[in-house]
Amino acid sequence: MKTDTLLQSLDAQLSRLEAEIAPVAQHATLGARFDRQLFTTRSPRLQACAEEARANLRALGRAVAQQQPAQVQWLAERLAAQLEAIARESKAWMLRGWDSGSPGLTRWQRRRLQHQEYERRLLEMTQARRQRLAQATTLDEQQRLSREVEACAARLARCRAALEKIENVLARMTR
Repeated sequence: MKTDTLLQSLDAQLSRLEAEIAPVAQHATLGARFDRQLFTTRSPRLQACAEEARANLRALGRAVAQQQPAQVQWLAERLAAQLEAIARESKAWMLRGWDSGSPGLTRWQRRRLQHQEYERRLLEMTQARRQRLAQATTLDEQQRLSREVEACAARLARCRAALEKIENVLARMTR
């Protein structure tokens, strides 16, 4: 019974982390995000690390069901370390240093980081406005919030277009 509660707790914690990293989950870095001992994925995207942690959680559930204590202990320790690493990375992703490169490349990478942070903030602003719109009671307030949601959505679209252009420039520079 205790293990079911612990597995549910781990699942809830991983779900919270996945929601927290959602705005930056697809942003790539030049180098590996984590040590190869912690994550086997080669992807520089945080989403791949979250997917690997989810797979380890499912494997932990199977090991518990099959009563394999050595496997349970190893998977539980690994999953705890992975969850901690993802949480740390999500808090400090924009401060992450880039691999050394040419000055032009570094400038474009900094721009990408800056635009990714703009995108994250715009997503948060849009979600907050939509929540307030859903709770608005007066027509005046609903109309104002609706205009704000549209403005945030337009800004987000422009930000994503700029981010795509930056990604294209970086792709050309690193060929």
